[in-house]
Amino acid sequence: MDRSQTIARLRDTLAEVLDKEIPVLTEETRLFEDLALDSTSVIEMLMVMEDTMGLEIDPEELEPEVFATVGSITDYVLSMSAAPATS
Repeated sequence: MDRSQTIARLRDTLAEVLDKEIPVLTEETRLFEDLALDSTSVIEMLMVMEDTMGLEIDPEELEPEVFATVGSITDYVLSMSAAPATS
C-alpha cells in the first residue's frame, strides 16, 4: 500500500469512526484540532485500522505524536506495514 492509498483508507476509517463524510483530508489535517477526535474515537480508529488494514497495533507502544496529523499516522501505518511480522 502506498502513501496515497493509506491516506484514502484513513479517510474512510475516520469517516466511519466520526460518522460523517470527510471530503478533504490532507497530510496537514490535525486529528484532534481539525477532526475533533477524542480518546474514545482514537481507540475506535485503531480497531477499525486493525480490521481493515490488517495491522496489529499495540496502543501501549504508541506515542502521542503519532496522532498529531494525518501525515504522522500515515507514517506510522506505513512503518507498520513495512515491518516484518513477529511471532
